[in-house]
Parts: sequence; C-alpha cells; structure tokens
Amino acid sequence: MNLEALILTVLKISIALSVFAVGLKASFSDANFIFRHPSEFARVFFSMYVLMPLLAVALVLMFNLDPAVKIALVVFSVSPVAAFFPERALRAGGKQDYSVGLMLTALLAIVVIPVWLEIFKHIFRLPLHAPARSIAVLVFFTILVPLLVGIAVRAKATAFAERIAKPLGKIAVGFVVLGVLPILFRSIRAIFSLIGNGTLLSFAGFVIAGYIIGHLLESPRSENRNILGLANVARHPAIAAVVAHANFPQLKSVLPSVFLYVFVNALITAVAAKLLKARSTPAESGKRMAA
Repeated sequence: MNLEALILTVLKISIALSVFAVGLKASFSDANFIFRHPSEFARVFFSMYVLMPLLAVALVLMFNLDPAVKIALVVFSVSPVAAFFPERALRAGGKQDYSVGLMLTALLAIVVIPVWLEIFKHIFRLPLHAPARSIAVLVFFTILVPLLVGIAVRAKATAFAERIAKPLGKIAVGFVVLGVLPILFRSIRAIFSLIGNGTLLSFAGFVIAGYIIGHLLESPRSENRNILGLANVARHPAIAAVVAHANFPQLKSVLPSVFLYVFVNALITAVAAKLLKARSTPAESGKRMAA
C-alpha cells in the first residue's frame, strides 16, 4: 500500500468513527427526521442540492479560475454534509433531530451527484462522469452504516454509548490529524500556487452565500437557520475528492484545491460563530437579568 492509499484509509476510518460517535448520541427518530417532515425535506433539498450547485456554476462562470478550483467548487456543491457536521451544528445551537437528520440526507448524493454531473457536462462542455459505485460505497461505509450501528448500540446499551461517545470522537479527530498533516505538508506549495485569479473570492463567496441561502430558507424554525447554512457549505471532502479525482486524475492540484476550500470554509465558519456568539450573549444576559 502506497502512502496516498494509506492516508486515504486513515481518513475514511476517522470519518466512520466520527459518524459512529454521532450515532451513539442519537436515535433513529433523529436520523430520519428530515425524511419524516416533507416541508423540511423540500427546504433542505432545494437549498443544498439545487441552489448551491447553481451558485457554484455562477461563480465558475464569473471568475477565471484554475481548472482544479472549478472542479473543487462544483463537486463540493453536490457532495453530502461532512462527517463532523452534527457536532458543529449542535455547538452552533442546532436541534439534535435536525442536525443528525441532515447527516442521513447523504443518501441523496448517490442520485444527485450523477444527475448534476450530467448537467455540468453540458454547461462546461467537459467529459464528466460520476463514479457511482465509489460514491455509494463511501456513503454506505463512512456515513450510513456507522450512524445506524451507533444508534443501535445506544438503543441496546445507553449508558455504555454515552460513556464511549466522547472518547471515540477524540480518537476520530486524532485520525484526521494523522491523515491530513502528511497531505497538507506535501501539498502546501500547490495550495499557495492556487491563490489568486479569484480563487479565495469564489470560495469565500460560496461559503457566505451558502450561509445566507440557508438562513433565508429555514425561516419557519429560526433555531435551525444557521444549521442549514452550515450544511450548505460543510460538505464531505472525501466524496468531493473522489469525484474530482475520478474525472481529472491528471490534475495534481485537485486535492490541494479541496484542502484550500476546507481551510477557507473553516476560517469563515469560525469567524461567523464568534460573531453569532457575541450577538447572542447580550440577549441571553438580558433574559437572565429579567428572570
């Protein structure tokens, strides 16, 4: 096994462990929440899998981007939510059922990605294809199975599940570090070479507009506005990388583009979280004083 294959295996393990840890704190009712509520499903689907791909197309056409950046942008727009999404969503004030339910919408990617790649093929006149089997295997083994197994363990042994959920989450983060650092070290020069020609602006525009779209569409449940915005931009980097590499294996800057997007997304998300916390703190203090 070469180094890249080993690193990819470590990342897959980290994703599966992270989702398993989420399942240990959830119920099946949480997992299928979005599918049980048609209005929520419609808003999530329209936001994540209609408006965000259209936004990616607009940004690609607007800027003279590096081909690898264009690829990263469009494949991120159709990928499912990232493995660590529920934890970030709960920290941002999201409800358990909604946050975990968004994770299970990854099943939609098996159908959505091939459909959108066919559309992208005609828009950009590129010979795109969807590695359907690879996508299905990744979704199945890194999201669906770990989530459902975690939920089953919790149902049978609640105390045990609660005891091991947090340590497993930390182990998953450790695996991410082990997997990401070697790739980051090898790709740092390529990442810096991509900066310019609107790359940072297009990535930042995608993230900021994604938050706004989610906030506006999820108006009926105000507590989840920020969570849908987060789901719009916190997409599964492994699936994005698989789709991008399958279509353009000759482009060595595809993976660095994926890492650059993840970095820009994380930076903007951190700033947004601090601003939201600063806005909510005075209001919460006022409520406590009134009480």
